[in-house]
Amino acid sequence: MSRTLIDFVNISKSFNNNLVLDELNLSVKENEFLTLLGPSGCGKTTTLRILGGFETPDSGQVIFDGVDITNLPPNKRNLNTVFQKYALFTHMTIAENIAFGLKIKKKSKAYIDDKIKYALKLVNLDGFENRQVDSLSGGQQQRIAIARAIVNEPKVLLLDEPLGALDLKLRQDMAYELIRLKNELGITFIYVTHDQEEALTMSDTIVVMNQGYIQQMGSPEDIYNEPENAFVADFIGESNILPAIMLEDKLVEILGARFACVDVGFGKNKPVDVVIRPEDIELVKPDKGIINGRVTHLIFKGVHYEMEVMANGFEWLVHSTSMFPVGTEVGLWVDPFNIQIMNKPESEDEEAVGVNE
Repeated sequence: MSRTLIDFVNISKSFNNNLVLDELNLSVKENEFLTLLGPSGCGKTTTLRILGGFETPDSGQVIFDGVDITNLPPNKRNLNTVFQKYALFTHMTIAENIAFGLKIKKKSKAYIDDKIKYALKLVNLDGFENRQVDSLSGGQQQRIAIARAIVNEPKVLLLDEPLGALDLKLRQDMAYELIRLKNELGITFIYVTHDQEEALTMSDTIVVMNQGYIQQMGSPEDIYNEPENAFVADFIGESNILPAIMLEDKLVEILGARFACVDVGFGKNKPVDVVIRPEDIELVKPDKGIINGRVTHLIFKGVHYEMEVMANGFEWLVHSTSMFPVGTEVGLWVDPFNIQIMNKPESEDEEAVGVNE
């Protein structure tokens, strides 16, 4: 197991009486690719800025490699930040941009030249030393910003929505580049995004945040397949989220129909929320389903068809490689393992706090 490199301990932060982080506790392991994921205003960028030294928490501590760095200035921390706006110096060449931090550290010219060549090779921009920033595409500028951070040999690289300004294809390409860099460099990446696909693609660990609280933390597979509450289920991928009654262990009533499931320990006749992913619903002949319905919408998405099926008063979202035309009568069948049962929050506060309070 990797050792813990960073600990956020009871971190709280407000701006103008608006509480952005509320006693946040979070550990980051060495060499981990950890993503802070959530909607705008959830506290993810504030968390990153506190770690980078650009914000000071109102209370709590940031422990880095066993040392309290809560009040240390950014330049005294062994980490570098790559922002969405790459903040490259347009009056400097690429080489001068990359060398900036090393010159401040008074490194020798030979050392700096070696580092520039190494960093450019690492980001697949060999021979770009003398180019001007303005001559580069968005994706190339993004790589230079990463190269400039890498040459300082940080223990941690902080990335604040660095792919946000790129088009979809370039974002996907850069996501794979970041995974490769992380593996080659063996440093810890902490990444901020509101893009679920980026988080699922790149991360070892995803931290889903909302309203200053951690809603769930786990591997991409855990977060997607086992969401702990309706917020996480709704934010990560597409879901059918329905109110239901847990009749007893392994049996749940959804929209008046009884579905077998694998969950236990919720009690008897307990109101719950249920998550069923669109790809986990099988459309079958009406007499073979658990409930029956009619296809109301159909869209071809390339790898699958997306359909909406009205059944028992609910519009079910279904993804299938088989096409059922609008108006078709179908049965809906779900494997018990693909029905995820969640406790209902008892108040709005509990809904914000999630399960980890």
